[in-house]
Amino acid sequence: MVEKINEKQFKELKKEFVVADFYADWCGPCKMIAPFLKEIAEEIPDITFVKINVDENENLAAEFSVMSIPTLIIFKNGVEIERKIGFVTKPSLKAWILEKTQ
Repeated sequence: MVEKINEKQFKELKKEFVVADFYADWCGPCKMIAPFLKEIAEEIPDITFVKINVDENENLAAEFSVMSIPTLIIFKNGVEIERKIGFVTKPSLKAWILEKTQ
C-alpha cells in the first residue's frame, strides 16, 4: 500500500526504510509511476511507501529541495540515503529500491 500523507504525518513516521514519492496530481510522469509504486509496495511489504503532494506540502518539498517531480527519496531511519528524479520503469525502480534498502 502507498499511503498519501502530509507534513505532520511524515515527521511522525518512524520506520527503518521509507520510500517517499513527491508528486503532484497534474504531473503526467507522476501518474505513470504511481501504479509501479503500488505494485512494488505490495511485493515488498516490509518497506513503507508514502506519497507526498508537493502542492499541499510545499514546506516539506522545500525542506528536501524537491525541484522536479516525480522525486523519489529513500529514507533510512529518517535520513535521506538516495533519490531518483523523473520517470523510471518498474524493473529499474524495484531494483533501485531493493539495492538501497539491503
